[in-house]
Amino acid sequence: MRIHVVSDVHGRADALPAAARDADALICLGDLLLFMDYADHRRGIFADLYGAEQARTFMELRRTQRFDEARAMSARLAASLPDGSVRVAIEKAAARQYAELFAALPEPAYLTYGNVDIPRMWAGHLKPGHQVFDGARARLDGWTFGFVGGGLISRYRTPNEIDEDAYAVKIEEVGAVDVLCTHIPPAVPELLYDTVARRMERGSEALLAAIRRTQPRFALFGHVHQPLARRVRIGVTECINVGHFRATGLPFVLQW
Repeated sequence: MRIHVVSDVHGRADALPAAARDADALICLGDLLLFMDYADHRRGIFADLYGAEQARTFMELRRTQRFDEARAMSARLAASLPDGSVRVAIEKAAARQYAELFAALPEPAYLTYGNVDIPRMWAGHLKPGHQVFDGARARLDGWTFGFVGGGLISRYRTPNEIDEDAYAVKIEEVGAVDVLCTHIPPAVPELLYDTVARRMERGSEALLAAIRRTQPRFALFGHVHQPLARRVRIGVTECINVGHFRATGLPFVLQW
């Protein structure tokens, strides 16, 4: 069995068809939407709404961890548009991106949500061969895969964040599996530190505890685009960041 795994797609519809080439199935660990592109401030929903220069300034505020200033700027920009139009514009842009992404997404594919995804918008775009799991399990050629989507509440206020208790409930619902697939990493510092952004992202203590307790063969995740370490062993479990798909266009290959 050969499974290809991607995460942090962030708009790379062009690379999705090839991501499943020679694979029996594709797994996607979320973050399909592109709200902001730190490598190119002209791209993404924010730049489409407010312009490239406003996006550049906003991203610089966030990059330098001036989050209060970034939120104030976002609020000012939103207030400059007609009431209610920001949410409508964001959802229209997200719908356009989802339509393109799911059209390009091969079948069969097993998916869970990222922290910048909008789960309620997925249903209308799924193909028959797309299966979505969140706090649930799937069987692939004798191996059990568990899926937990979304992110934890953070200062970035992305669309799909929950608190640690709610996240822990989903981890418990999955239980012991061969491969644990999540969007965010376990709370291991070297897996959470982004070497380019120079900041720590949020990882899950409940996920780390579950890995220590149940010892899956693999724990696969994304979320941190340029991690200090891409692989860490916890007991017998290989914890692996499958890579920033928007940047590489390449899947992680899991074969047995």
